[in-house]
Amino acid sequence: MRADRLVSLVLLLRRHGRLSAAALARELEVSTRTVLRDIEALSAAGVPVYAERGRHGGFALLPGFRTELTGLNPDEALALLVAGSRRGAQAFGLGSALASAMLKVVDALPESYRDTAAGAAERLLIDPRTDLLSRRLVAEEVPDAIAAEVLRAVFAGHKLRIHYAAVDQSPKWRTVDPIGLVTVRDRGYLLATRSGADRTYRLSRVLAAEELAEPAQRPDRVDLDRAWQERSTRFRTSGDQVTVLVRVDPARREDLVGTALAVRAEEAEEAQEAEEADADGWLRLEVTFQDPRHAEWALWQLTTNAEALARQWLRDALRNRAAAIATRYGVSS
Repeated sequence: MRADRLVSLVLLLRRHGRLSAAALARELEVSTRTVLRDIEALSAAGVPVYAERGRHGGFALLPGFRTELTGLNPDEALALLVAGSRRGAQAFGLGSALASAMLKVVDALPESYRDTAAGAAERLLIDPRTDLLSRRLVAEEVPDAIAAEVLRAVFAGHKLRIHYAAVDQSPKWRTVDPIGLVTVRDRGYLLATRSGADRTYRLSRVLAAEELAEPAQRPDRVDLDRAWQERSTRFRTSGDQVTVLVRVDPARREDLVGTALAVRAEEAEEAQEAEEADADGWLRLEVTFQDPRHAEWALWQLTTNAEALARQWLRDALRNRAAAIATRYGVSS
């Protein structure tokens, strides 16, 4: 770990020219005393780092000093810098490693391209933390120690023991065979098998993890994209599915379809049964949802732009919810 920190310190000085001990400590997430010890170690190893006194002083490298790193062309460096702006690494506990890698990417460029690539990366923003309505997109936090154990087991091909808190269940210890890791909208998932059956675990629900010495029972090669798609399909088609008849404003049709599992009998020859316009121009669709709760949630999001025609339990649930809201915001005496 210290060797990586020393390299990062040199790269920071190369990029910024001069930095105070306090600024270096903030960048490296260590104490000022640790920075001073690292500076002494670099000097002893022959790295030409020197201190400048005064109000605007700090530490700097002698002009012309360059580390030996593999060079990249501008397009390759830009691609890596843009990829590094994504927050997926945070889901796997690799945030500090990503920051260190980005320093090395910038330093690997010829000096004439360095500012150009860094400036171009600043012009691109991937997955901002809020959307246009200022709704904050909160990434799930995974403790570094847990993420490190999971990563080691995945890469080494060893069995993994996890203390997992499933929804509405007490945390339990499980021993699994890790297949790979997937991040979706800043949520990290562990794809694994347990007693030969496919299992998917959200990393934020792993309370503790321990890499075991025993080899994992898994194939030598894996297509994670295909595995994720298959598990997603099984998830969407499992549970207590319900099919309901709905009227919807054509302007909100895609919103409804986007949340449903399926739209039944939408073929052209079956349009009169599955999707026909009312006198007011609204559409009638027969749609399937994961379960009753999913159906109620989806229709509630559309407010007055949709109406459940059948089934009665759904109409009752929406009416009761609306009545509760009306009571809460009724005129006070």
